[in-house]
Amino acid sequence: MPADVPGADKVVFGLVASDGGFRVMGYDVPGQTGGGLAGGGSTRRENNTTLTDQALFVSVGSDSLEELRSHWEALSPRATVVEPLAASAWSAGFGMLTDRFGVTWSFSVAP
Repeated sequence: MPADVPGADKVVFGLVASDGGFRVMGYDVPGQTGGGLAGGGSTRRENNTTLTDQALFVSVGSDSLEELRSHWEALSPRATVVEPLAASAWSAGFGMLTDRFGVTWSFSVAP
């Protein structure tokens, strides 16, 4: 976390990884001290930057785009797509969505 981001000293990450390379991570959003885990917030992407008033995101990572896509498709019904799952400058697959319960998920293929 860059030290100059407001609240960077208060950001907490938690990670669970399987032997097969699948990873689920929860993390605080830098600069957000209020807000809830789900619902009532909004998340959007502008100029490759995530703008949100939510306090927490859940991140899903995988070594393969195929596995990642299956998780994306499971969570996407009635979700709001923040960033479509597609290749990015840093990953073979990156995307974000807010599920029907208001939880924002970030998906990425490990480099």
